[in-house]
Amino acid sequence: MIKGFGGIFWRTKNLDVIKKWYSEVLKIEINNWNGTIIKPHSENETIFSFFTEDDSYFPTEQQVMLNFQVHDLNETIKHLEQIGVPLAKEKEVGEFGKFAWIEDPEGRLIELWEK
Repeated sequence: MIKGFGGIFWRTKNLDVIKKWYSEVLKIEINNWNGTIIKPHSENETIFSFFTEDDSYFPTEQQVMLNFQVHDLNETIKHLEQIGVPLAKEKEVGEFGKFAWIEDPEGRLIELWEK
């Protein structure tokens, strides 16, 4: 029945700061309607997964974590270093791929994933 995600929507305390940050840090072109359309590539997957309230994979006070699949995690990390965005957790390599984490201006942990 489900074809895919139709969108991700959330509230923010400072729309202009968040739009600028996501545009500069993650290179997401935010349009004048305060959003963008990300068209999946053929190798892209969207994971939908539940976590228990006390799971420590991401902060327990954070209800949802964004995970962006990237082409090259090392290049992404290099970009982040160049613009002064620190990693919130060190890069990890495991059976599901390579992962790194950053925080947006409102403290949301964001996962970056190279499959």
